[in-house]
Amino acid sequence: MRFPQRVEGALVLGDVGARDLAAAFGTPLLVVELDVLRSRVDALLAACAPHGIGAAYAAKALPLTGVIRRICERGLDADVCSVGELAAAERAGLASQRIVLHGSGKGEAELRAACEGRAGAIVVDDVHELRRLAQIAVPARPVDVLLRMNTGIEAHTHAFVLTGGDDSKFGIQPRDAAAARAVLKQAPNLRFAGLHAHVGSQIADDRAFVANAEALLDLAAEFAHDGLPVERLIVGGGFGIAMQPGADDEEIDVAATMAAIARVVSGGARARGLAPPAVSIEPGRTLIGPAGTTLYTVNAIKRQTTRTFVVVDGGLFENPRPALYGSYHVVAPALREVADDAYDATICGRSCENDELGPARVPSDLAEGELLAQFTTGAYTYAMASNYNRLARPAVVGVAGGKTVVLARRETVEDVLLTDTGL
Repeated sequence: MRFPQRVEGALVLGDVGARDLAAAFGTPLLVVELDVLRSRVDALLAACAPHGIGAAYAAKALPLTGVIRRICERGLDADVCSVGELAAAERAGLASQRIVLHGSGKGEAELRAACEGRAGAIVVDDVHELRRLAQIAVPARPVDVLLRMNTGIEAHTHAFVLTGGDDSKFGIQPRDAAAARAVLKQAPNLRFAGLHAHVGSQIADDRAFVANAEALLDLAAEFAHDGLPVERLIVGGGFGIAMQPGADDEEIDVAATMAAIARVVSGGARARGLAPPAVSIEPGRTLIGPAGTTLYTVNAIKRQTTRTFVVVDGGLFENPRPALYGSYHVVAPALREVADDAYDATICGRSCENDELGPARVPSDLAEGELLAQFTTGAYTYAMASNYNRLARPAVVGVAGGKTVVLARRETVEDVLLTDTGL
């Protein structure tokens, strides 16, 4: 994994010292290194370009307007999963044709947004949803539809972030594909644009993507035989990143994966007598995850019977991932290196839960008020944050070249109580 630079032991993020960032913006604080984000985006686009593979940022990873704009202005489109994420993409300046609307169990608002032309295409998650969409769309404005299929491919990842296979809620089962085709044939207000499948998140093995592409091609052959040629295949995202030192096997080789996908789709389409479809991917974590570092202040150090707990001012409310599915983020002192006399502690938050953020080696003289840093926190932390215990969400600050920009201001108590009617 990548650790941010240190100068005389202290973290420097985007040429700004951690101490200065905490003093200026408070803690907990999510810091996004914009140069790291930019380099991750450019590397992914470079891997896709030789094969003509398109890419759309999975905005759910961190759906802030400034993040979406910075990623998409470099050439990616955006995929969104709700009217809220759609509004953020629109606010970022994306034209509707550069937005794909996703989501399982979409509400009326999402379906109507697609029918109103606010997204270039909608990925339909089940046959019932397809029928609902056909009832809402008007012939004067046909809606481009991709069908999300459950190809049965199960990636090696945690069950909570598994989005394919028999135990997943996502996608249309192949046994229901004929029913979906029947709806499409009877709905002139829907235009079939292609197939989609996503098998999971934090995937380190390109074989899952290759198998998924093969399964989609088999389905594409069935659709073409039934008079519905497949113009586009979206083979998903979920590319794994290294989350701990020495865990290079967690980081997928994106360039090799793109080459493998392109090779399989090109050869597989030819073998099945199909016109080669356009291919797209949906990266999220791989772009924004490594760019994020969260700064905390130590509130308390509690030496219990068998463990020492270091309680910080963050926790479940601003990073639910460790509590939700045991995700691991490295935690280290922000202003000094860990010495030889360090000891093992459990870093936890201030929520009224056992909101453990993970184990860490901490200095023997660690004290209240000291800064700690948690790494690779750009994805699915702030995006999944809540106001549990009426705690305010942290600020998100972008840093580059010694300059800072507030991507999301820190919430106030007034913000937290804004929707409380008091009745």
